[in-house]
Amino acid sequence: MPRTHDSFREGATLGLSVATGIWLWIALVDVIAGRPFQTFALLGGVLVFTALHYVLNVAYGIATVAVVHRAAREPSLLIGVVFGFFMMEFAFVMLTVLLSHVGLGALAWVRILGGNLVGAVIAFLLLVRSHPLAADLRAADEDDE
Repeated sequence: MPRTHDSFREGATLGLSVATGIWLWIALVDVIAGRPFQTFALLGGVLVFTALHYVLNVAYGIATVAVVHRAAREPSLLIGVVFGFFMMEFAFVMLTVLLSHVGLGALAWVRILGGNLVGAVIAFLLLVRSHPLAADLRAADEDDE
């Protein structure tokens, strides 16, 4: 029996999972560096950063899952997904460069870009596990033949 997908619920779960992974990564790196919550303080304070971080990740998760669901019906959207992913990664590289010059130093690369990579891996693993898009695309390709 085919499983129904709810973009809002699945996206919110994805966003919360990614946000938590990134938040923990940044906190852990700050603690190991001997400066607990330095990154959060630089980015607006622990509460402001955490609230904004979770809201943005949930919105990103909902948008990502909605596009993945749509790509199951229109595979050409995958090109847009890949392009969007690379644009987001580029934006995080630029943010990391900026933050390395305004207070985080060389560890900005570990904190910000490392956290972004942790989030990308979490998102990828959760999406692959819950959305076998490759299998769906192969099945659709076989149906066309």
